[in-house]
Amino acid sequence: MSDETLVKAGALAFFKDLQPSVSDFRADVLAGLRKPQKAISPKYFYDAAGSAIFDRITQAPEYYPTRTELALLERIGPELNTLAGSGAVVLEPGAGSSVKIRQLLDALDHPAGFVGMDISGDHVKAACADIASDHPDLTVGAVCHDFTQTLDLDALSIPEGRRIVFFPGSTIGNFELIDALQLLKTLRDWLRPGDALLIGVDLRKDPSVLEAAYDDEGGATADFNFNLVRRINAELTGDIDPSALAYRAFWNPYRSRVEMYLQALRDLHFTVAGERFVLREHETIHTENSHKFTVETFQDLAVKAGLVPAHVWTEDGACAFSIHWLERGGETC
Repeated sequence: MSDETLVKAGALAFFKDLQPSVSDFRADVLAGLRKPQKAISPKYFYDAAGSAIFDRITQAPEYYPTRTELALLERIGPELNTLAGSGAVVLEPGAGSSVKIRQLLDALDHPAGFVGMDISGDHVKAACADIASDHPDLTVGAVCHDFTQTLDLDALSIPEGRRIVFFPGSTIGNFELIDALQLLKTLRDWLRPGDALLIGVDLRKDPSVLEAAYDDEGGATADFNFNLVRRINAELTGDIDPSALAYRAFWNPYRSRVEMYLQALRDLHFTVAGERFVLREHETIHTENSHKFTVETFQDLAVKAGLVPAHVWTEDGACAFSIHWLERGGETC
């Protein structure tokens, strides 16, 4: 079935396929495995199977970010309605599951449009088609896109209206700080005068709460990591033995982040795309970080990216979380 047929069946206004090529995946994985500290970008977690596993993670009892952010969004909905005004257009990079965007759209006054963007094309197309069918008066589009890369918004059929770039889930915390700064600059460039970036940012808290959230008893986060191994084996003719690896996650107080790894249980020899690698016993492949901020440290980063902190809301207690309304400022640092 063609993209055009799927678009019509799902009542989407458009679907734009900018999915990274297999050659990009291959190049990034090989480059990461050649490093002294082997690493793979977490963006490659999100094929169709990985996206489904992540939805499982958000349901885990230990994983507080989703339910905490949803509660905060519900509380501040009337304020967001006032700030956005009538007829806003919401853009969501890294759209994933549609739970949070549905809550935001329901809070707004007659939003004019929604564009979901995700690196997993099938996942974002299906999620946006569901939203389109439930909101017949809303112009809904989907883009398969790596949101760390530039995107020409003028090439999309976006309605007029104030743009609200919605970036929930504290996804900003998955990036090294220098890359987080660059991503904020990229998102700033999507904004025009009067537009805003609405971003969820997780806050520092008890390490035991953090470590449990990223190493749940049900094993969903471990499955998320092992799905990346499965994807490498399937798409890059790899022969990594998953039984020789164990998932590890721990809080690094010096970098204010949870770090996630796959650790070798024994010496492991494997190939990926015809290239040979060795992973010694106890050696690790770094798969993801989740930085935790204070309100002040995140706002300092936003200011460096040329964004102006206009409003912040926090959900306090053991699962402290924040949502920031940022507007476009002057030149970036």
